[in-house]
Amino acid sequence: MDELIKYFPGLSSKQIEQFSMLKDLYVYWNERINLISRKDIDKLYTHHVLHSLAIAKFIEFQPGSKIMDVGTGGGFPGIPLAIFFPDSEFLLVDSIAKKIKVVDEVIDKLGLRNCKSRVERAENINEKFDFIVSRAVTQLPKFYAWVRKNINKKSKNTIPNGIIYLKGGDLTEELEPFEDWYTTKNIRSFFEDEFFETKKIIHIFKFN
Repeated sequence: MDELIKYFPGLSSKQIEQFSMLKDLYVYWNERINLISRKDIDKLYTHHVLHSLAIAKFIEFQPGSKIMDVGTGGGFPGIPLAIFFPDSEFLLVDSIAKKIKVVDEVIDKLGLRNCKSRVERAENINEKFDFIVSRAVTQLPKFYAWVRKNINKKSKNTIPNGIIYLKGGDLTEELEPFEDWYTTKNIRSFFEDEFFETKKIIHIFKFN
């Protein structure tokens, strides 16, 4: 939590309370359903919450923005973003029902009224969103094919609508098909921790 407050000093008391609740909730559920590696649960705030909130350093979603988190797993990046942006709407999607069960429990305990979930494959979702967010669920060209139909063409944010993807390593080959339709940002430019050394945000913004 100290790291979180350091990088986001403007959090409200309600947001601090909600973020503080995450550790106990995920420790409890991780003992029952393996959402996060056992060695990783102690690094929850750095490896999962702060990583998710790199998106909040990249863009400030305008009120009323609609965001879908595809392959949310235990609720990342969707739940931290829903806490951070209470005036935006979030749909968290995963094809594994037991993971969405945990997501629903966390949403309920936190009282997140701007966040819903669904057990579904991304390619079966037909609604429109301003942004699709995700953390490295598959290769980018495959992910793009799943969700390109879901992007609302009319933008109201400071960057064009599209995919905001969290992934690490060398992405040269994955990004090749997108030509000049994307931008990347190193997360280490936001956060000092070595965990973020190779981690990036990719914004893909063309869907013709």
